[in-house]
Amino acid sequence: MGTGGVTGLTSTEVRARISDGKVNVVDSRVSRSVSSILRENLLTRFNAIMSVMLVIVLIFGHLPDALFGFVMVANAVIGIVQELRAKRTLDKLSVLVEPNVTVVRDGVDEEIPTDQIVLDDVIVIVTGDQVPADGIVLVAGSVQVDESLLTGEADPVHKEVGDSILSGSFVVAGSATVEITAVGDDAYAQHLASEAREFTLAKSELMAGIDQILRIVTWLLVPIGGLLLWSQLTADGSLGEAMVSTVAGVVGMVPQGLVLLVSMAMAVAVIRLGKRRALVQELPAVETLARVDIVCVDKTGTLTTGLIRHRETVALGDHDSEQFAEALAALAAADPHPNPTLSGIAQAYPNDPGWTVDRFVPFSSAKKFSAVRFTNGRTWVIGAPEIVLDGEALELVERLNATAATGDRVLLVAVTDVPLPSDEGDLPEGLEPFGYLTFAEEIRSDAADTVGYFVGQHVTPKVISGDAASTVGAIAAIVGIPNADRTVDARTLPDPGTADFDAAINEDAVFGRVTPDQKRSMVTALQGAGHTVAMTGDGVNDVLALKRADIGIAMGAGAPATKAVAQIVLLDNEFSALPFVVAEGRRVIANMERVASLFVTKTVYAAILAVAIGFVGWAFPLLPRHLTLIGSLTIGIPAFFLSFESTEEPVRPGAFRRIMRFAIPSGVVAAGAAYGVYSATRAIHADLSVARTATTITMVLVGMWVLVELVSPLTPKRAALIGSLVGAFVLILVLPLGRTFFDLVIPPLNVSAVVIAVSVIAAVILRVLLRVVDHHGGRWVPWLRVDEEGT
Repeated sequence: MGTGGVTGLTSTEVRARISDGKVNVVDSRVSRSVSSILRENLLTRFNAIMSVMLVIVLIFGHLPDALFGFVMVANAVIGIVQELRAKRTLDKLSVLVEPNVTVVRDGVDEEIPTDQIVLDDVIVIVTGDQVPADGIVLVAGSVQVDESLLTGEADPVHKEVGDSILSGSFVVAGSATVEITAVGDDAYAQHLASEAREFTLAKSELMAGIDQILRIVTWLLVPIGGLLLWSQLTADGSLGEAMVSTVAGVVGMVPQGLVLLVSMAMAVAVIRLGKRRALVQELPAVETLARVDIVCVDKTGTLTTGLIRHRETVALGDHDSEQFAEALAALAAADPHPNPTLSGIAQAYPNDPGWTVDRFVPFSSAKKFSAVRFTNGRTWVIGAPEIVLDGEALELVERLNATAATGDRVLLVAVTDVPLPSDEGDLPEGLEPFGYLTFAEEIRSDAADTVGYFVGQHVTPKVISGDAASTVGAIAAIVGIPNADRTVDARTLPDPGTADFDAAINEDAVFGRVTPDQKRSMVTALQGAGHTVAMTGDGVNDVLALKRADIGIAMGAGAPATKAVAQIVLLDNEFSALPFVVAEGRRVIANMERVASLFVTKTVYAAILAVAIGFVGWAFPLLPRHLTLIGSLTIGIPAFFLSFESTEEPVRPGAFRRIMRFAIPSGVVAAGAAYGVYSATRAIHADLSVARTATTITMVLVGMWVLVELVSPLTPKRAALIGSLVGAFVLILVLPLGRTFFDLVIPPLNVSAVVIAVSVIAAVILRVLLRVVDHHGGRWVPWLRVDEEGT
């Protein structure tokens, strides 16, 4: 299809529209802005609380007690630096997937980025393109667009000259020349065109669980802080001491650094994935991939390289081979924007006989054929044998299916004198098989290993393809897809949405002759059975399924529309990159669950201790600097290292309940140990410094045991980490500088004996309690129950 003599805008007209701001510029950044990163890391609820606490300590207390403020600043700086690194990585990679468009200017075709389109530009769109801006069709080459992302309507819409075409829709067949009528924010669906490119921490199960924890902590801070302040004023009457003690109790409850470590771990994951040439277009995709238990793959472009090589041409019956070759050359030349199959035919038969096209129906994944009516009175159809023959010549269909079962793609060519029907989805009558062609597809060298990885990780691979079921089954068997021998022809499936359809999709693994709508329905059926579904694809026929899946993965060389809706783009088109992506997601989620367990444990024991001391009216057993020391050695430092450990653990739902099942018993035991040591020390020794030192030592010892329980079984690296933390605390305790800075003393022997005895008892109780809760906790506290599915 040409441009119909349209010359487009002149260079002068383009410059005038650019100066008027009539350019198709939209905010489609993958990454957040610098201001957004700064705002999210600095202007947080807990930073505000901690800042107020810091000011109170600086006014009423001593500088060492303000150490938590420096930790707050360090957390913010680290978070900002890591997110800026992630932003830089994403921005560099996103340039590689920004779509271009063919524009006609000064009568010449040229390719430009879509954000350089101006109002009244004339563009050419072809199969696989996502429409970049609203326009009016000037020249139509049997173009069909899918507007389901805009309207929800699944059926492709045929566009004629004068029809409007909207941004966010994508071309499923044919081509068109379009004059742009609205650009940028004025376009009808600008927000849909950029919907899949938002960099966000929202809509994440992990972040939702952490937000729930933070909401609970926020509600507890005010009443517990008020109780503690009242009790401290009653205990010693000094406003300054009371304020500092209250700050100690409140600061201990704040899970400082939890949100930082989660966002930082995800940002680091983005950087690591970027080095593997995997572009993450939505940050929660890292987490979602870790939860995937079914991955649906298209055959072409995923299991195979997408390169199609013509293998054989066979004329049927008495038909002349030379006439067949001439017809094939004419068919290939009739399509101005041929797909890979027609391109393969054109390479095999390059000598265009010059037949004049009367009418052309482009190939689409829905109808699985293309057709051309020439002015010589003949109509030629090329497509899937069972579609073209439509239930006739069953012996020939079986013969061609046997050929397809070797893994080759088979296309039948048929001819008739009857014109094409008005409905492009219908075949002309009187079709006579003329011959067939076979094509070989190159299987990716890494496909079998990648499939093997997924099977080994209990992720079920399913192949969903538009090709013949026998061809798909043969390729699936070669790469090791389980149950590839049970290949299903999707045309025989029950209607989508029925129980029989859902059962078939969940039971079988390889499907051929699948339409784009069926692909989407298959993903929906799997999700309805409770699965987390990833979908990979590279063609326009995969867009609907990519959009519906929990995680859409597009190949870098795929159609622009697939990259626009996918959450992850594999820039080097390597299927083998997926195992690393899944492993990275699992690393983030498993480690963040452990990290959250530590932080929530601290919140639990700080809250219990604050309430207990508030009611008995004693001086608070810890200074802010003590809690900073305890938190750094037993929470912050180990959490930092744990967040970057590698792991092969499969991710299960129910993280919030598992965190609580660990943190509540651990926090209760730690608080009980601290209260017991503090009350005993007060009874046997009158010095408050000795009592606070004893409490600090107890909290460090019990905190270390909590850490051991969390990371068991101990690896050499984990043991070395815990040992170094204990060693650091011993150094602080024995060195005069450390004791002075943290206001510690060497406790007398009788106090040391109490500390050791209580710590050992606490460790034993914690070990028993965690096992009891693990096996029986749900009977006593139903909301702590975790079933076999982890919920």
